[in-house]
Amino acid sequence: MNRLRHAEPPWPVAADVAAREAAGWTPVPFHSFVLKVHSRCDLACQYCYMYRSHDSSWREQPRTMAPETLDRTAERIAEHLAAHGVREAGVVLHGGEPLLAGEAAVGRAASVLRAAAGPGVRLHLTLQTNGVRLTERWLDLCAAHGIRVSVSLDGDRAAHDRHRRGADGRGSHARVAAALHRLADGPHRELFAGLLCTIDLRNDPVRCYEHLLTYRPPAVDFLLPQGNWHTPPPGLRPGLPGTPYADWLWRVFERWYGAPRRLTRVRLLEDMMTLLLGGTPETEALGLAPVRYAVVETDGALAQDDTLRTAYPGAARTGLHAERDSFDALLRHPGVAARQWGADGLSAQCRDCRLRRVCGGGHYANRYRPATGFANPSVYCADLAALIVRVRERLAGDLDRLRGAPAEAA
Repeated sequence: MNRLRHAEPPWPVAADVAAREAAGWTPVPFHSFVLKVHSRCDLACQYCYMYRSHDSSWREQPRTMAPETLDRTAERIAEHLAAHGVREAGVVLHGGEPLLAGEAAVGRAASVLRAAAGPGVRLHLTLQTNGVRLTERWLDLCAAHGIRVSVSLDGDRAAHDRHRRGADGRGSHARVAAALHRLADGPHRELFAGLLCTIDLRNDPVRCYEHLLTYRPPAVDFLLPQGNWHTPPPGLRPGLPGTPYADWLWRVFERWYGAPRRLTRVRLLEDMMTLLLGGTPETEALGLAPVRYAVVETDGALAQDDTLRTAYPGAARTGLHAERDSFDALLRHPGVAARQWGADGLSAQCRDCRLRRVCGGGHYANRYRPATGFANPSVYCADLAALIVRVRERLAGDLDRLRGAPAEAA
């Protein structure tokens, strides 16, 4: 197989994908689909990668996914799953803010997706919301359609309202907290999928984590703020000493891992431990597993990960559309294919790194640099490395203690 070109941006191109396929590469089918059922939001979060990035193409999108677009997308998803024998898949109803689409549209989406997939496919539906509009009526509807609910919350009132405000400047924490208590403590507790929390270095990590615990979430996803080498994340100065995000997450790790019993899952940390122990992670945030999720815009366009909007205008676009193109075509798009090539899809620096199997080069969007595209380490490289090493040392120490413990105490 010819050596892949990493130093000639843009990389890869269609010819690289064709050469790889001719040499025996077979794409791994998608098993997760993100549907943008509404393209606008009722909050104006300061760090939003959708509305405050270099790409403003959201303005060109229809506000709501039209019924015929949803129908065709559902057919394409079913077609893809059937062609590849995938019997279990997930669909995330996303936005913008998906609740703005209205109860009838969301209920219809769930029915159409399940009907198209058919009884032979176990289809997991999730709704990702900011929680502001999450009423009892919405929870009743989600329960009726088997839709689990994931909510964004950045910590206590001060932490959350620093960024997650409405266009009128009013904070959203009180409304989100009320909705979360409705979800977590009411009759629809089983719908609770988890919390998403974007890290802000100004927030105390343990205090933030402990506030999230008050809602008894089954899982917490701590998200690194979107940034890259051209536009670094807040508080990060690439090339200078210090690993502020590793330090923040390490304090969460110590509180979470050191607890006498597990109170919730922290997926980033669980995936890191799983990879260090030789296992397969649940998500694709870390590791070298092939990317297996696709995004469908409100107008039916097949897209890459939305976070690529933070790189440059059009970075997430593929030129493909559900009306005329299959998801197999999206699998062969250079940006998607590169994320299915494991270590071969990484920059030379990452391929030579001993931690590559765990960090996987970091999130694709965080690798961007204008001169070399995405063929770079993550802008969080030093932080990821520091955190991985600390977690590895903790696990190694615990395993050594277990091996040395008397049989009756082990």
